[in-house]
Amino acid sequence: MSNLIVHGGNPLKGRIIPSANKNAVLPILCATLLSAEPIRLHGVPEITDVKKILEVFRKLGSQVAMDFKTGVLDLHHRDTHFDAAVDRLPEEMRSSIMLVPGLMARFGAARVEDDVKGCTLGAREIDPHVEVFERFGGRVERLPDGLSLHVDGKLRANDHWTDYASVTTTENFVLCAALADGTSTLMNAASEPHVQEFCQFMQLLGARLEGLGTSRLTIHGVERLGGGEFTFAEDFHEIVTFLALGAITGGDVQVKNSHPEQFPLIDRTFAKFGVQIHHENGWSRASIVSPDGRLKVKEPFTRNILQKVEAAPWPYLPVDLLPIFVALGVKAEGSMMFWNKVYDGAMGWTSELSKFGAHAFLSDPHRMVTFGGKTLSPAEVESPYIIRVAIALLMVAASIPGRSIIRNATPIRRAHPHFAENIGKLGVRVEWVEGD
Repeated sequence: MSNLIVHGGNPLKGRIIPSANKNAVLPILCATLLSAEPIRLHGVPEITDVKKILEVFRKLGSQVAMDFKTGVLDLHHRDTHFDAAVDRLPEEMRSSIMLVPGLMARFGAARVEDDVKGCTLGAREIDPHVEVFERFGGRVERLPDGLSLHVDGKLRANDHWTDYASVTTTENFVLCAALADGTSTLMNAASEPHVQEFCQFMQLLGARLEGLGTSRLTIHGVERLGGGEFTFAEDFHEIVTFLALGAITGGDVQVKNSHPEQFPLIDRTFAKFGVQIHHENGWSRASIVSPDGRLKVKEPFTRNILQKVEAAPWPYLPVDLLPIFVALGVKAEGSMMFWNKVYDGAMGWTSELSKFGAHAFLSDPHRMVTFGGKTLSPAEVESPYIIRVAIALLMVAASIPGRSIIRNATPIRRAHPHFAENIGKLGVRVEWVEGD
């Protein structure tokens, strides 16, 4: 267990350059397995999930040269091997399931461990992925500790319409279709920025893909994929996090942002808490609109409803960002309803907020109401195993003068390298303490 000690009460000020998006980096790492040519990636973050995948590559015989100081990774899967009876994929990491298409396409076999669930966001089924693998010709067999997959010959192209716009299912479909025999079409595809970045990388390798950024993707299978060089964009989750940290502490944080065109809805969501976002010359910053410098919920014109933040698959507000705005709701004067339309286990942390003195009510597994503007005090809280919830609790602690402890904050390290150090540079003392 890793705990974070936060000495809050200081406004965050300064400039910060975000890391790459974990949700783009991990599928792209998995995609490299489809190619036997050299690949160089720039901006690879030093996070635990990246290290786990690279260790798998090394065990499978791939050439891996990673320099976390520069963020440069050189990969070559020319001599990669795989034996489904012996080799294991990383457990407790959702992205492990995206290694399956590369293994099936190159070695005709793969396996999935039971515990590939990632964050504790509620029921996270693997059935949509299994369905994709089967549609491409994979034979799936249940084992005592997971699933075994086999395919005879090449993967077979197909048309598929998913139940919902799942990011990982979309990426797995594209990974399978890239080397499949024929043309495949996916309806109800996810279109988040990290999915678009992943598709751009696939095109760089030579995948023939149409419909990037839309809900309909067409992939024409090719004989082989090549190599290339790719640079990751800044993580929009981390951009929002640092902007929110600046706002909740009454500070002035400027964040590098190369894609402000992705932010109109995010900007409008900040505005509901009395925060205005400015984008200029490749940088973004947040400022509080109220003359007294306090966060205030914008009252809706419809008097009999609460102001609300709804989160769902893109182009909705991303559900991963909802906890960040919950933290703002705890601080802002007024009431706000938060609605997670995807996960049924991601909102059950109101009891931890109450330890700070915050008023929050869990209406049902998908909805929470905050009654903000209350006097808050430092506290010792425990984070569920959800990356952005750990950060949200840290945000609240950073806004309160005094010493707070975020227990089990380990999930932050899965997505944000050097997070405590970066916050420290902006003026808040944050330190990791290992152990119980």
